[in-house]
Amino acid sequence: MKRIAFLFLLFLSLKSFGQLTPFERSNKKETAHYSEAIAYYEQLAKAFPQQAKLLTYGNTDFGKPLHLMVLSKQKVFDPVLVRKSDKRILLINNGIHPGEPEGIDASMMLARDLLKNNAIPENVVICIIPIYNIDGSHNRSGTSRANQNGPIAYGFRGNSKNYDLNRDFIKTDSKNSQAFQQIFNTWKPEIFVDTHTSNGADYQYTMTLIPTQKDKLNSILSSYLTQTLVPDLYSHMKGKGFELIPYVNSISETPESGITGFIEAPRYSTGYVALHNTIGFMPETHMLKSYDKRVESTQKLLQTYIDIIKRDAKIIGENKRKADAYTAQQNDFPLDWKLNRSVYDTIAFKGFAAKQKPSEVSGINRLYYDRDAPFTKYIKYWDKFEPSISVTKPIAYVIPKAWDKVIALLKLNNVKMHQLATDVKLSLQMYYIGEMKTSTRPYEGHYQHSAVNLNPVMQNVQFYQGDYVIYVNQASNRYIVETLEPQAVDSFFNWNFFDSILGQKEGYSSYVFEDTAAELLKKDPELKLKLAAEIQKNPDLAKSGRGQLDFIYKNSDYFEKTFMRYPIGRMQHDIKLNLK
Repeated sequence: MKRIAFLFLLFLSLKSFGQLTPFERSNKKETAHYSEAIAYYEQLAKAFPQQAKLLTYGNTDFGKPLHLMVLSKQKVFDPVLVRKSDKRILLINNGIHPGEPEGIDASMMLARDLLKNNAIPENVVICIIPIYNIDGSHNRSGTSRANQNGPIAYGFRGNSKNYDLNRDFIKTDSKNSQAFQQIFNTWKPEIFVDTHTSNGADYQYTMTLIPTQKDKLNSILSSYLTQTLVPDLYSHMKGKGFELIPYVNSISETPESGITGFIEAPRYSTGYVALHNTIGFMPETHMLKSYDKRVESTQKLLQTYIDIIKRDAKIIGENKRKADAYTAQQNDFPLDWKLNRSVYDTIAFKGFAAKQKPSEVSGINRLYYDRDAPFTKYIKYWDKFEPSISVTKPIAYVIPKAWDKVIALLKLNNVKMHQLATDVKLSLQMYYIGEMKTSTRPYEGHYQHSAVNLNPVMQNVQFYQGDYVIYVNQASNRYIVETLEPQAVDSFFNWNFFDSILGQKEGYSSYVFEDTAAELLKKDPELKLKLAAEIQKNPDLAKSGRGQLDFIYKNSDYFEKTFMRYPIGRMQHDIKLNLK
C-alpha cells in the first residue's frame, strides 16, 4: 500500500510539474533567463519536496544570493548528515561565464528528469548552482561571443564589476566568490564540474574535456582519475554519440601540430578545488556546433558523472579520505609547474583540413577549416607537468591579526586556526622580498607579482594577543601553503594583498645622519669591514658618498626591519605557545 501511495503522489507531482524548460519551449534555440531558471528550480523543489530543496548562500555583487539546488534521495539536505551517511557529493557549477550557457539549460533538464523518473541514486547527492555569474547573466546580447553559434541571446563574461569570475577563486574580489567558497566548503564535494564553451580551432567533436591536471592532483586521486574515471567518461560518452577529446589547447595555429594539457592555477575553479583534494572537470563544448547539440552533450555528460559516481561511490569516498590524511602529513609542496616537452602521447584526432583562401575583407590569405574535408590523424599530446618550484612546509605560520582579509579567507576555507592568548616574542623564519616582476598592466584588477625571490632569515619578532597561529597538519595544507608562500603562482602576495610592505616609511637627512654614520663605524668594526667589502665588490660605491651612507643606514638598527619583510612568520621548531 505504501508503494502505491508513493506512486500516486509521484504521479500527482509529475502532473503538477509537466512544463518544459525555456530552452525546450524555444525549439532549443534559447537559454533560460536568470529569473526563469530560479523560478523553474523553485517549482521543482515544490513539486518534489522529498527529494529536492533550493537553498541560498551569501550574496553576489549583483545583490542577489547564490542559489544551490540539492537533489537527495531520502530528504537529507544537511551536508553534515550527508557525509555521516557516507554519500558522495557532486557539485555542478553553471554560468560562471554566462555567454557559455549550455550547463544552465542542461542542468535544469537533468534535475527534472532525475526527479520525475525517481532516478536520484541512493548514494549520491547532486548539488547544482543554477547560474553563478548572476551579474553577467543579466547583461544579455547575441553578439558578445562573436565566434559562437547560438543561442539567440546570452549573458556576458564579466560580472557587474567586470571581473572574470573564473580568475577570482583565490583573490576573492567578488562577493560571488565568497558565496561559492561558502557552498564548496560547506558541502565538500568529492567531484566538481564547471560547465563551459570553448574557443579556438574547428574540429569534429562537440565536447572537449579538461580534468584536474593529473600531475598536480594528489597521487591517490590522480590514479583513480587517469585509470578509471576519465577512461570511463570517454567510453560512455562515445556510446552516447558524443565522443570526447582533451581540450584542444594547440601549440600552433592549428591542432595537427599537437596539443598540450591545461595547467589550471588555483585562480581557476578546478585549480581551486584541487587544493581541497576534490577532482574537478571543466567540460568545454565546441562553440561552432549547434546549441541544441551542445546542451544535449552537456546533459549526457552530467548524467554520466552521476552514473559513475553511483557505481564507484565507496572507492571515491575512500580515496578522498586517504588523500586528506596524506595531505595533513605531507611535508613538501610544489608551488609552480612546467610542461615537460620531451614526454608526449600520440592520440587520434578527428579534425577538418586547415586551408588558406583569400580574405573577402583584406584580400590576404586567411585560415579556414574545410568541413567537407574531415580527417582522422594521430597527433602529439603533451600532458606531463613537473614541479618548477617547491617548498618544505613549516610547523606553523604566524599571522598578525591586522591582515584581516587573509584571515577571513582562511576561515572561509575551513582552515583550523588558533590565537595567541598573550603577547610574545617568537624566533621565526621571516622572508624578505628580493627581486620580482610586477605586471605593467592590470590583470583582473591587480598588478600581479611573479618570479618572486626571497631571502629567508631567522628573527625574533614581536607578536600580540589575538594574532593567529596556523599549524600545517591539516587536510587544508595545500590551500594554506599555496596562498601563504609568496613564491606560489597564486599566492596572496602575488595578488597584491601585502603590497603595503613594499613601501619604506622612514628615512634620514644626509647632513644629520653623516655624524651618526661616522659614530657607527667607530663603534662597530664589523660594519666597517662590511662596508669595505661592499666597496671592493662594487667600485662605483667608492665614488658615492650618498651610496655609502645609505649602505650604513640599511645595515644599522636605524633602518626599519619591516621594509620588504613579509609579515607572516614560519615556525621552524615546535614552540610551546600560550593559545586561546
